[in-house]
Amino acid sequence: MSQAHYLLKRRDPPPSLSLVLPVYNEEEVLPLLLARLREFVPTLPSAVEIIFVNDGSTDRTLELLLAAAAADRRIRVLSLARNFGHQMAATAGLDKASGDAVVLMDADLQDPPELIHDMIRAYCDGYDVVYAQRVARSGDGWFKRGTAWVFYRIMRWCIHRDLPVDTGDFRLISRNCLAALRPMRELHRFLRGMITWVGFPQTAVRFERPARAAGVSKYPLRRMLLLSWNAAVSFSPLPLRLSFAVGGAIAGVGAAYGVYAFVRAALGLYVVPGWTSSIVVTCLIGGAIMISVGILGEYVGRIFEEIKQRPLYIVNVSANTGLDTDVDLHICDADASASLPPR
Repeated sequence: MSQAHYLLKRRDPPPSLSLVLPVYNEEEVLPLLLARLREFVPTLPSAVEIIFVNDGSTDRTLELLLAAAAADRRIRVLSLARNFGHQMAATAGLDKASGDAVVLMDADLQDPPELIHDMIRAYCDGYDVVYAQRVARSGDGWFKRGTAWVFYRIMRWCIHRDLPVDTGDFRLISRNCLAALRPMRELHRFLRGMITWVGFPQTAVRFERPARAAGVSKYPLRRMLLLSWNAAVSFSPLPLRLSFAVGGAIAGVGAAYGVYAFVRAALGLYVVPGWTSSIVVTCLIGGAIMISVGILGEYVGRIFEEIKQRPLYIVNVSANTGLDTDVDLHICDADASASLPPR
């Protein structure tokens, strides 16, 4: 990955570290995750807070999280009022994080906590973003591996040439990078692209991704395709340019067909009269127009949603967070959460 040249300056490990974990219907894996974190957190060189963001789970996830928070004040819980989506849940956790460095990770144990030690070493070398890059994916079939490979390459092509491939949201970001990221309050979010866009020194730690500890993936192919479309439209005008190219290609086909028919007629060759050619050309042109209008409408719809300036998420229940009312109703204003909390 090419990036600007930075003068890296060594530094001490972060005095405090926030772990942010969005969760959705993870009651099966939570006991395993909590036990793993209890063993792992004492090995870190920093004071640790663990922020779980419950993204509108319909199982016992919230109940288990609140019980864990009651037993350990380092565990903080934000429960959203409904399912806002993984990127919004991750944003809620990043907004609340108060550590000198923040690690964003999934709760299914496919993001091994032990890798954070390598991330902290890279942080001490002067990097502000340390992302986990997969070199292998245990437990995934060939179709999942193939679609993931295509997804990350298309995202790099569509969104940002420096977007790292084979990486999820598992990464460490410094306080400086977080301060640059948090004012970005767009409704349609793709955090990987946003973190790449803000810059700062970035590097990878490579690992073999283990299989899920329990439960099933919450990111099937349909959601991956939706995420890729959302990222492409939110970050790049490329779909508009592609629609222009498709329209131009179809117009070229129509023009070539017209020249072909004219030449045949001029040479006295038989030209099929009737509807076939007219219908084909009409359908091609009409399809190109509809595709272009549909893509343009997608951009206009996003502008419409952005200008409403609604909050990105709403917190319904919280525990150990220092909000006005823990384990009670609390509405989080997006404008208020855009500024850094007092340290």
